[in-house]
Amino acid sequence: MPNFGEALRSKIPVSKWRDLDLVVDLGAQVGSKTWWRGAATCAALCATTFFLAPSVEAIPTAAEPMDQAQWDEARAQAITPLALGGDTGRRMAATESVEPLAGTPERPRIELNATLGRGDGLARVLRRAGIASDEAVELAAMITDAVPAEDIRPGTVMNIVLGRRPNRTVPRPVDEIAFRARFDLKLEVTRVDGALRLNQIQIAVDDTPLRIRGREGSSLYRSARAAGAPPAAIQEYLRAIGTRMSVNRDIPADSTFDLIVEHRRAETGEIEIGRLIYAGIERGERETQLLRWAVDGDDQWFEASGVGQRTGQMLMPVNGRLTSGFGYRRHPILGYRRLHTGLDIAAVRGTPIRAAASGTVNYSGRNRGYGNYVRISHGSGIQTAYAHMSRIVASNGSRVSQGQIIGYVGSTGMSTGPHLHYELIRNGRKVDPRSVSFTRQARITGDELQRFRATLANLLEVEPGAALARREDREEPEIASDGRRTDRTSS
Repeated sequence: MPNFGEALRSKIPVSKWRDLDLVVDLGAQVGSKTWWRGAATCAALCATTFFLAPSVEAIPTAAEPMDQAQWDEARAQAITPLALGGDTGRRMAATESVEPLAGTPERPRIELNATLGRGDGLARVLRRAGIASDEAVELAAMITDAVPAEDIRPGTVMNIVLGRRPNRTVPRPVDEIAFRARFDLKLEVTRVDGALRLNQIQIAVDDTPLRIRGREGSSLYRSARAAGAPPAAIQEYLRAIGTRMSVNRDIPADSTFDLIVEHRRAETGEIEIGRLIYAGIERGERETQLLRWAVDGDDQWFEASGVGQRTGQMLMPVNGRLTSGFGYRRHPILGYRRLHTGLDIAAVRGTPIRAAASGTVNYSGRNRGYGNYVRISHGSGIQTAYAHMSRIVASNGSRVSQGQIIGYVGSTGMSTGPHLHYELIRNGRKVDPRSVSFTRQARITGDELQRFRATLANLLEVEPGAALARREDREEPEIASDGRRTDRTSS
């Protein structure tokens, strides 16, 4: 027996099924068969949706009250414990077993760094780090007994560990202090059985000087930099060589420069580069060798023969304003025209006055209209004089270096206000201080000459770049069974 669908398809042609439109625009052809068919389809769909929809329950107007266990659970998982740093609120939640603290607990120890500043004392630095005054004085005395305070350079960093204290009213005690006191020495202070103990740790240092050689080429400075010479050493090298020849005219492009600088390398890896100590130049058959050598506390460059020549330039002894130059003028106090034998430099009372050049003080004291007066002899018939000081520092007969403080600006003697009257005397005659530079020649003789030549010979035995090689990589001589030195070669 055929079913209903087959019977219906047999009565209605297939083409009419294809043309049947169930999605009708209900806004058009209102009241027509097509419109009623669309309305019936829409009603059928709405009825189907209604019967298939889930049941709807009324929303309660208020939550049921929580019991104590539910409240504790909710509080434990709230946002506040998470804001206090917990990864879950459950772990950070407070319970009845938690006792509130009366105050913030202290750390059992504190680690900090203290830096020694320029002009700082050890005790002051330690007190600034929070160490008690009596303990800071004890530590400073302990450290200075091991190494002079002047050997500890400004900028030294001290690693300090402070221990537990009995209460907040007293400073923390020192448990440990460690720092690099010198390039070759490390100091450690530790507390053992309640007492502070100092431990000195020696650091092995290789003092092999750094020697650098190379061709001048088109530029001596650039060639030396390309060879690895430090800029400061090159500048010092040019100044030293410039006292014997013209760097621009007298050095051909095929010349060989040779310089040696102080070089220290610690076993911990740190490197310290010091002053230029040797300056040499080879110009074909001509060779110039200069060695830095101290005579009477004054460094000079000496040739291999022991002859030194130094051209000195006077420094301005005080920072201030030039108010009167050298020459004839009307005297501000006496009122008549006469020669002004120096320079007047106005400055604030108490401004330091420095030696214009190195020399020996041959007068220090009161000198009539000059007031407090200092005169320094620089050799080669040259002297400088400083007048109207408020206070004198340099004593008669003492040796002073260029730039050393010898007194302070004042207005003693015949003066109208605080200033420095500065004179330069050459062979007993007062001349304009701004017009003079001087040359002096020194010669090393006797035992000093022998030490000078031995030092020079030892420096010239240093191989270029040897200071940069690792100690274990260097070929060191071995002593054979017969006492002779042999060369060790790597296998």
